[in-house]
Amino acid sequence: MALFYAPQIEEGWELPDDEAAHCLRVLRLGVGDELDITDGKGNFYKAEISSIAGKRCYVKAKEVIRMQKGWKGHLHIAIAPTKNLDRIEWMTEKAVEIGLDELTFLNCRFSERKVIKTERIERIVVSAMKQSLKPYKTVVNEMTDFAKFIKQDFPGDKFIAHCYDSERVLLKDNISAERDATILIGPEGDFSPEEVQMAVEAGFKPVSLGNSRLRTETAGLVACHTFNLINEI
Repeated sequence: MALFYAPQIEEGWELPDDEAAHCLRVLRLGVGDELDITDGKGNFYKAEISSIAGKRCYVKAKEVIRMQKGWKGHLHIAIAPTKNLDRIEWMTEKAVEIGLDELTFLNCRFSERKVIKTERIERIVVSAMKQSLKPYKTVVNEMTDFAKFIKQDFPGDKFIAHCYDSERVLLKDNISAERDATILIGPEGDFSPEEVQMAVEAGFKPVSLGNSRLRTETAGLVACHTFNLINEI
């Protein structure tokens, strides 16, 4: 059964316009048909269509199920978007499917992409959330300058993954179970040495993702998967 996303469902018990169009025009559901809804805040609703008015679709809840995430802790990945937007969109989709709480795009010194449209990323996040039956929607933040981002207070552990020949530890050996984590992933030209130093001074631990040299989007996905393997419920 298809899963529908309605973040404000309890305010009017009406599907959003795009979800209503998919429900009525694509799936051709009608009054009395059952459907599953999530608000992206941990609630699943077993519902049925109560009435249809033109393009508007109203539902009534038959059962509300409070769901838990499939992993412990809050994972926040901050990543410099790739020049080829398709690659970062692919990473976003797969990271949401695996399990990701928050995503921020970084504007770094060597970034080849300085602007990203988060509206499109939001659509990818919602699609991946529904496809993988996630009860929580990943938070997507606007692009932020690297120096501004690292000055924020983040709960739990803080890591910066880079490729320089300096002292680093393996991420997989330093993620603590049930603790929040913020992980920085650099652009295709890596972080600048100055950015790495700034992050270290701000309390970020330098880490390696393994022996292989990874593309930006692959590094983001490896970091996400590593966290989930350790924190999977």
